Order: sequence, then structure tokens, then C-alpha cells
Amino acid sequence: MTAVTAPAAPRGASRPRPTVPVPLGRLAGVELRKIFDTRSGLWLAVSVAVVAVGSAALLVALESPESFSYQFFVHSIDYPVHLLMPMLGVLAVTSEWSQRGALTTFALVPRRGRVLAAKALPLAGVAVATMLLTFACGVVATLVGAATGGVDAVWDMSLDEHLRMLAFSLLSMAVGFVVGVVLRSSPAALVAYLLFVLVVPSLSSALAASLDWYRDAGPWVELTSAQYELYGDVMTAEQWAQLGTASLLWLVLPFVLGVRRLLRVEIR
Repeated sequence: MTAVTAPAAPRGASRPRPTVPVPLGRLAGVELRKIFDTRSGLWLAVSVAVVAVGSAALLVALESPESFSYQFFVHSIDYPVHLLMPMLGVLAVTSEWSQRGALTTFALVPRRGRVLAAKALPLAGVAVATMLLTFACGVVATLVGAATGGVDAVWDMSLDEHLRMLAFSLLSMAVGFVVGVVLRSSPAALVAYLLFVLVVPSLSSALAASLDWYRDAGPWVELTSAQYELYGDVMTAEQWAQLGTASLLWLVLPFVLGVRRLLRVEIR
């Protein structure tokens, strides 16, 4: 019998290089550009900035000078701003599926978990930047209000309150991000987000007023109310625990289930 030998590799032939994954920082930069590349994302970001500046101007023009303080301006500006800002988190996730970009994205980066992490990082930066914009508008409104109203500028927020407001901003963005991961459809996710932040708190308050058992249980399961405790002067250990349990119920659990489905769903 004769043995068959494999042909020797030609001299100078290079071995195939191992595949190197795209760095997470580069992916995050791409996802950051994608947030503002679409008309919806760009105009939503512009709307957030306009609402922040416009709210500050309206408060200075319409409110009584006796109510002017830095905390008053920051809290008043923050509500409409952080009602709109999480929609960027919704669109950052759902645009891949609504605009049929997921096929291209996951073909270039097959590891879907890395893509999802790359989306989360710039969104966290956007949340922090939005809160810093709110602080800046609060500073300007306090100075202008004091000058035009003939009152002293009142600076009544501590460092701890500023940090809790940053945590509030990150949680707000997390809500939009999780809704987008779970639903992956822009219209459905936007409607679900608005229902969650506008309707669910009202229903929770109505239940608390009519049901004695829910009056005690509500703060542990209703995220929006627990989240707004971050606005207070201090946070008790019980309030932190309520925020943690509500976040576990409405953010962590849906996120885990949504990611599990996203990693397995067929892309078309």
C-alpha cells in the first residue's frame, strides 16, 4: 500500500490571522453617532436642549421672585427634560429593528451582547450630559432671576443632592433602554414608555388610596414614585431599599428576559 502525503505548504505562505473583535470603545463611538444620525434622534436631542433652556426662561419670566432658588429651578426644569430624554434610549435600541439595520449590525459584530453594551455606554453619557445641562440652566436661571427680581441668589442643593439627581438621570435613561430591549419596536416602545411614566404612577396612587394593603406595598413595587424620592433633601435607608426592589422588578428582571430573547431571536 502507498501512503498519501499532504502537499507541503508553499514557502512564504502566511498563516491566517486570528479574528480580533472590534474594541468596545470603537463600537460605543459608532453607537453614539447612530443616536444622532437619524432625524428622530437628532430632533429629539435638540428638543431636550430647547425644553431645558425654554423652561428656565419661562420660570424666570412667570414665577414669583420669592420662590426663586437653585433647587426650585433644577427640579422644575428637570421634569420635562427627563420625560423626553429616555426616548433616546428607546430609539437607540429599536431603530436597529424598526429600520432593518440589525441584519447589517449583527453581521459585522456577531456578538449581540457587545452591541448592546456599546449602546448602553453612550446612553449613560447622554444621561449625565443632560443632567449637567439641567444644572447649568439652573445656575443661569438663579443668577438671572436674582438680578431681575431684586432678590438674593439662593444656592440650596448639596453635593449629595447633585449626585442623587445624576442617579435619577441614569435611572430614567435605563427605563427607556430596557423598554427598547424588551419590545424592539419604536412605536410600541414609545407608547409603553409614556404609559409607564405617566399612567402607572396615577394608577398606583389610586390603588394606594383605595386599598390599605397596597398603601404599604406600593412604594416597594412602583418605580417612578420610588425614583422621585431621589429629589428629596435626604434619602432614608428604607427609601433606598424601596428604590432597589422597584428597580429589580421593573428594570433588572425585564432586562434579563429581554436580552435573553434578543440573543436568540431570528434576524430578518
